[in-house]
Amino acid sequence: MAEHAETHRPVIIDKDLLAILCCPDTKQDVSLADAALIATLNEAVSRGQLKNKANKPVTEPLDGGLIRSDRKILYPIRENIPVMLIEEGIPLQA
Repeated sequence: MAEHAETHRPVIIDKDLLAILCCPDTKQDVSLADAALIATLNEAVSRGQLKNKANKPVTEPLDGGLIRSDRKILYPIRENIPVMLIEEGIPLQA
């Protein structure tokens, strides 16, 4: 059974690390995105409809994400590692 199982592992980000992380573009604070948002984004990934700031399709499901304080950009978390690159940020529709 090597199918793509929906096993949601809780994302573990050290609270001290989270306190110093910020958006690399605007320097706004970031916080852990809730599971409902990640599920919605992963549905878009599975349909091939999610693109990052570099306008490239996001092809791998997100384990979690860090959302910018203005809620306009989400930085993906993969294998408990935040990907804090401007071009990897995922624009969120309001």
